[in-house]
Amino acid sequence: MRPTHRLVPIALIATIAAFAQANAPSSEAIAEVAAGKRTTANAAWWGFSKADSTAAVQAAIDSGAKTVVVPFVGDPWIVRPIKLRGNLELVFEPGVLVLAKRGEFQGPGDSLFTALEADNLTIRGYGATLRMWKSDYQKPPYKRAEWRMGIAIRGCRNVLIEGMRVESSGGDGFYVDGGGARKWSEKVTIRNSAAHDNHRQGLSVVSAQDLLVENCIFSATSGTPPEAGIDLEPDTPNERLVNCVIRNCVFESNNGHAMLIYMKPLDHTSAPVSVRFENCHARMGSAGMSPADFKDVAQRGWAGMAIATAKDDGPQGLIEFINCTSDNTGKEGVRIIDKSSTGVKLRFVNCSWRNPWVSAHRDAPEPRVPILIQQRSRQVTARPGGVEFVNCYVYDDVARPVLFFDDESGEVPLSEIHGTITVRNPRGARARLGPKTTNVDLKLVEAPK
Repeated sequence: MRPTHRLVPIALIATIAAFAQANAPSSEAIAEVAAGKRTTANAAWWGFSKADSTAAVQAAIDSGAKTVVVPFVGDPWIVRPIKLRGNLELVFEPGVLVLAKRGEFQGPGDSLFTALEADNLTIRGYGATLRMWKSDYQKPPYKRAEWRMGIAIRGCRNVLIEGMRVESSGGDGFYVDGGGARKWSEKVTIRNSAAHDNHRQGLSVVSAQDLLVENCIFSATSGTPPEAGIDLEPDTPNERLVNCVIRNCVFESNNGHAMLIYMKPLDHTSAPVSVRFENCHARMGSAGMSPADFKDVAQRGWAGMAIATAKDDGPQGLIEFINCTSDNTGKEGVRIIDKSSTGVKLRFVNCSWRNPWVSAHRDAPEPRVPILIQQRSRQVTARPGGVEFVNCYVYDDVARPVLFFDDESGEVPLSEIHGTITVRNPRGARARLGPKTTNVDLKLVEAPK
C-alpha cells in the first residue's frame, strides 16, 4: 500500500511564505517608509537579531513611520535601552517578548523604553511581554538603583498604554513624571495592563494631570521600598496629582502598600490634589484565602490603602476611595499617617475591609487593627484627621478596635472624623480615638452576627 500523507494546503504554504517575507529584512520597504509611501513599518525590516535587536527597533521608531510593529518572530527581541518619540503608535504583536539584554542597563536610570517630552504616543501590546532582569540589578556588578523602569513616561502628553505586561524591572513597571521643560505629564492612560515582580513599584506617579489607570493588575512588587502596587508621590511642591483616576484595578501580593499616596513634598502653593480610586481591590495571596492559609513566617505586605504625610501647610483637594475593598492585607486595611485635618480631604465611600494583618510582621509594634490613623510628627501636623467614611464595612473576627488613633504623646486631638462604619465581628464594634477629639461623630454599627 502507498503511504498516506497529510497534504498542506497551497493557501497555507502561501501564507507561511508571506509571513516569512513580511518579517524579512527589506531595504526597499525601508526606503518606502523614508519616502512617506508607507505609514506602517515593521521592525524586522531593519534586521531581527537573536543576539541584539536594539538597532532594528530603534531605527524603526526613528524612521518617522506613524505606526511601528514589532512582530512575533519566534524568538525574543533582545534590546538595550530604547528611546521613544511622539506621534507614534508602537504595536507589539501577541506573543512578542521584549527582553532586556543581559549585562546591559548598567546606568542607574537605564530603562527599557523611555519617552521624554513626547506627544501623541500609543504603546499597545495585547498578549506581549516586556521583561527585564531584576535579580541581576540587585547585586554587583550593578550599582544599587531603583530607576531602571519598564516604561518611563517623562513630560509627555496624550499617551495611551494598553495591553502591556511589564515584568521584573529594576525600578517601576510603569513610571509617569514630568521631564525636560514640563513639570508633569498630561492626559496619560494606562489600561488593560499588568506590572509583575518589579523592584520598586508596579506604577509610580510622580507628577501627572488627567491620568487614567484602568483594568490593570499590579502584583508581586519586591526589592526596595516602598514596594507598592501603585505609589502616587510627588518630589517637589511644583509637581502635581490632578485628576488622577485609578479604577477597576487589582493589587495582589505586593511587599509594600497596595495603594499609596504620599504627599510630604507638597505645600500650600501646590495645585489642589484630586485623586480617585474606584472599584479597586487589594489582597495578599489569591482570592478566597483565609487568614489560616498564610503560614509563611516571611510573608510580607502592608496596608491595602495608605495615605501619608499631608501637612498642615500642605495642599488642599480631595482623595476618594469609592467601592474599593481589601482582603487579607499584610497589615491594615487602611493606614493614614500624619494627615492634617485642615488640608486635603479624605473620603471612603462604600468601601470594605476584611481580615487585616495576615502577614507575619512578628515584631511589628503597630496596633493590629483594620483602620489605623497615626500621628508620627507634630512638625508635619498638629491637627490630624479630616476623614469621612460613607457607608463603609469592616469584616473581622479578632477582639480589637475597628479604628485606632495612634498618638504616642496622647496630647494631640483627633479632629474631623465623620461617617458610618458597619462592623461584622462576633466580638463587637469599638474604636479608640484618643482622650481628645474635636468635631468627631463617627458612628459604628454592629451587623447581625
